[in-house]
Formats: sequence, structure tokens, C-alpha cells
Amino acid sequence: MLEKNEENKILHIGGKEIAPGEQKLVSIEISRLPTGTLIDIPVHVFNGKAAGPTVLVQAGLHGDEINGVETLRRMLEQRLFQINSGAVIVVPILNVFGFIHFSRDVPDGKDVNRSFPGNKNGSLASRMAYHYLHEILPQIDVGIDLHTGGGQRHNYPQVRFTAEDAMSKELAEVFAAPLFFASTLIRGSFRKAAFDMGKPIIVYEAGESMRFDEFAIAIAMEGVGRVLQYLNMLPETKPVAPKSAILLEKRRWVRASRAGMFIPKVDNGSAIKKGQLMGWVTDTFAKRSKKINAPMDGYVFCVNHQAVVNQGDALFHVGQIV
Repeated sequence: MLEKNEENKILHIGGKEIAPGEQKLVSIEISRLPTGTLIDIPVHVFNGKAAGPTVLVQAGLHGDEINGVETLRRMLEQRLFQINSGAVIVVPILNVFGFIHFSRDVPDGKDVNRSFPGNKNGSLASRMAYHYLHEILPQIDVGIDLHTGGGQRHNYPQVRFTAEDAMSKELAEVFAAPLFFASTLIRGSFRKAAFDMGKPIIVYEAGESMRFDEFAIAIAMEGVGRVLQYLNMLPETKPVAPKSAILLEKRRWVRASRAGMFIPKVDNGSAIKKGQLMGWVTDTFAKRSKKINAPMDGYVFCVNHQAVVNQGDALFHVGQIV
């Protein structure tokens, strides 16, 4: 658990001051497009009167990953960030340009989540990373980063934490998505930059890009609420029921051994047994087909929904309890 400070702090974002007991919508100005259109990052700030931790909850780091955007929109609409201690910084859409263009990236094709710590004089992705890192990260204690799978790849609700960060593992377990596991830090990522600054971050992955997934959204809303309650930030009249999560200690991709049409035969999130039939890759002429068998006992937590695949394509991501 985080220790509470003796007094609640004043937050400073986008040139604005948010005092204890205040709620404000502010923005971080990034740059202008050739049309003169301002690219900025809207930030909702809820600063409680009583002392407590500052929690960042963000989505839309990849502009086409809209499940998290809708999760935070619903939580804002339902007034679920009415905290009584600490502060919550809510960023529903970090990559605004990518969101309005249905794109993971920004105009130069760069990924904001590979651009940290950024450069204030660099590309748009690098500027976003730079300003976000300097405006937001120094003021938070922990963060929750909402993501989805990519196009055609559907992630079963899961939370990823940093093995070297005990607090991130603790929060991942509290969040209580069905599955959670340690994930390697990637150079240039938001989570790596936060780790370097001593800020624990958990990453929630669920669904696929450009599609809403009601099951994933519901689990995300519950998980965020569960973390806030665990940190003693919510009124006691709003309890969130505890849940258990399964820790996966080994993971591997199951790939297509040949090109063809992919027909999965297991549900995402299901338990599997070693040798079990998981699906088929077959040609279009009904002449040749290849079974896909489970490589181990475990759970399926990602399924490729691409119907036509190439040799070597990732079809299933599976994990195992050791």
C-alpha cells in the first residue's frame, strides 16, 4: 500500500493549478498541424481534499484502441472519480491525432508509445511524449494504462506488470482482470519511462482495435474502481467486490506452420490441455489442412481473427501456470 502524505498537494498541469478539493478539465498543448489546428491532450483532474496518492488513469495512447476511451468516458459520465482523498488524473485520449484518424500512430507514422522520453523539438510523437512525461509523470504515484489488441488480434482481458516492480504486481493483482503476468519493458514505451522515474504502471489489455467490447469495458471499469478503493481513495459507501486473478508465469505464441485460411476451434480465455485441437489452417481447395495443437496446458489469452494467414503468423497467445 502507498503511504499517505501529511497533506494533499496542489497539482499543476497545462499551466493551470488544481487545488485540493477542486475538479478541472485542463489541456496540455503539443503542436499545430499545417492547417493551424491545435493538437492538445485533454486532462480531467480530480483533486481530493484529504491526503492520498495521485493515480493516473489513461487511454488512447494508441489512437485506434478505443475500448479504453469508452471505459473512461463512462466512468466520467457516471461520476466514478468522486474521490475523498488523493487525486486522480484521467486522460481519456492521449493520442488525439491518432484517434480522429482511426490510426495507431501520428502523421509521420511514429508510435507515441515508442517515443518516450521524447524531445520538445522533435516529431509530433516525440513532442507528445516529452510534454506528457514532464507535465504528468512527476506528479503521480501510480498509473493505469488502458490498451487493446491490434487490428484482428483480440486480447482476452489481462493486466501486465513489471517484474522488477513489486508495487505494479500488487496493483495488477488488485485490478483482478481474469489473467495477469509480468511483461518485459520495451525501450521507448510509456511504461519503461515511468519505471525509470520510479512510477509503478500496470497495463490493461482487452479487445481489439476500433471495436467496442462490453465485457472488456466492464472489467476495466471494475478494475480501476478496485484499485482506487484499495488505495483508500473512494468513499466507503461505494465498495467494489474483490475478485481473484490467475497469474501466468510462462507464455508463448502459437504460429501458423503454413499459409491458408485460419479456423480457430477454441474460445479466447478458455483453458486448454497439451495436445488439444485449437484450430486448423487449410487451403482454399480442400486438398491440404494442418491441425494446430496446444503446446502446453494453460489458457488462451489472444486470438488472431484474421481469416487468411501467412506462414509464421501468430494465431494464439497462450500462457501457463507453473
